[in-house]
Amino acid sequence: MLAWASAGLLARLLYTWRIRAFPAPASAIGVGYALSLAAGAIGGAWLFGSLNTGLAHPSHSIAGGLAGGIAAVELWKAATGVRQSTGAIWVGPLALGIAVGRIGCFLAGLPDQTYGVPTALPWGVDFGDGIPRHPVQLYESAAMLGFLGVYIAALGRRAKWTRTRAFYLFVLFYAVQRFFWEMLKPYPRIVGPLDVFQLLALAMIGYALLFDARARRKL
Repeated sequence: MLAWASAGLLARLLYTWRIRAFPAPASAIGVGYALSLAAGAIGGAWLFGSLNTGLAHPSHSIAGGLAGGIAAVELWKAATGVRQSTGAIWVGPLALGIAVGRIGCFLAGLPDQTYGVPTALPWGVDFGDGIPRHPVQLYESAAMLGFLGVYIAALGRRAKWTRTRAFYLFVLFYAVQRFFWEMLKPYPRIVGPLDVFQLLALAMIGYALLFDARARRKL
């Protein structure tokens, strides 16, 4: 709940401060866009979370929600003829929401099933079973807060990429850091050394690189 609230507050502040002046397709603000985004995000979150834990034990995931939302919106854009990026408004709120949400995962401990593999490093955390583990939740939270700091500083400078490529760069950063943190999680590997979320991260990296290249060609 705190993650949603903090993300919503930041969305309001950033919109008032800078994003309101950004050029955006008028058609992106409407019921069709919102319904597509919501359906994709909810469906993706539960689908990929459940694939990771086994369909007999339904779960949800941030990565799945992000990927599902992206897929749904891109399909909607293709159907409606919208060619510009519509994700600028979501960059800051998503980065903060993920950072705060991962702190919640850390505080939830073992039942949340987002902990890392055992480690002998001095910052390993015992979540109650007597085994020090990588606090991968905090690693991801710190990474996303770092990205958020860079993004807000760029907004302050009115950097051009914040208006045209910010969402693609956010997805690229999120997917790369998520891919590496997955190496420190005890999730089942389904293709060689890769788990569900690493495969999903690779797909998002491909998406981000492709669409960012397209956006740069238009500059």
